[in-house]
Amino acid sequence: MGYTLSTLKVIKSKGFNVHLIHWDKKKLTPFEIDDNLGIDIYPKSNYTYNSLKNLVDKINPDLVYVSGWQDKDYLKICYNLRKKKIKIAVGFDDQWNGTIKQKFASILGYLGFFKLFYSHAWISGFNQFEYAKRLGFKKVDIIYDLLSADFSLFQKAFDLSHQNKTQSYPHRFLFVGRFEKIKGIDILLNAWNSIENYKGWELCLIGSGSYKINTNNYKNLIVKDFLQPDLLVKEIANCGFFILPSKFEPWGVVVHEFAAAGLPLLLTYSVGAASTFLIPGFNGYILKNNNIKDLTDILIKVINTNDIQLVQMMNNSNELSKRITPITSSHNLISILD
Repeated sequence: MGYTLSTLKVIKSKGFNVHLIHWDKKKLTPFEIDDNLGIDIYPKSNYTYNSLKNLVDKINPDLVYVSGWQDKDYLKICYNLRKKKIKIAVGFDDQWNGTIKQKFASILGYLGFFKLFYSHAWISGFNQFEYAKRLGFKKVDIIYDLLSADFSLFQKAFDLSHQNKTQSYPHRFLFVGRFEKIKGIDILLNAWNSIENYKGWELCLIGSGSYKINTNNYKNLIVKDFLQPDLLVKEIANCGFFILPSKFEPWGVVVHEFAAAGLPLLLTYSVGAASTFLIPGFNGYILKNNNIKDLTDILIKVINTNDIQLVQMMNNSNELSKRITPITSSHNLISILD
């Protein structure tokens, strides 16, 4: 995804050679990788385990980051690299929820299983810290800021739209994500239909997925297909509030993206990134999970908010977005080598 590339570009700018092996099949979104970044890119589907091992041996890395930590090929390669004392960071945004699967993983962590493959855990935020510890990683082996938005791209969108929004604030809610019930798209649409007076506000949905939306059944609703980041940011000038009513969302980089773009936020408690980028009443509001009435009430609250307050929330969101950037993300990873 674009946010990963933004961190890799910073690492590249520090004089490191960067090699990216990526899953090019069964992707959740049709994001396209820009191959003009000075980064060596290898589609995973082109390699068997043996050819992948030969590639890694040829690269002879000083540091490895693994996101697909359940990929058997990656596990075997990491196991061999750890025998050579190569530093390997495993990244994840999972929160500790105490599920049976997580409890089993914590037993493996206690027995030192994951340390056979990884030297460090690279986590997105505070909500992931407990899980990392239960997987057997010591505090000194846990680094932060795994996931950063392409900050410069969304900051630029904020700078370009700021003056116009100060003069005439756009009355449009924005949802960007997969059209699936896990994202709360059904709750959002039901809440939207419960509003009696929109007072000129619109709801814009951007994404793709299995949840079918008949626009004829809703008022003031705009639906658009998935957009690549360079086209997505053009929508920001027309939008005034970002909504992510997910029923389950370990992190949610999209929250960071639109905070950087200056959009106030409506997020459920389930959204991991809320703990970093949202202060209720300061730059948005927290929603109860899977609750149509609560979402309806807060949508109405925003609709009745004056533009002066909305502009202040806009500025506050942008300020909070600076807590994580590709610079802090990349330097967390590089710090392993020091």
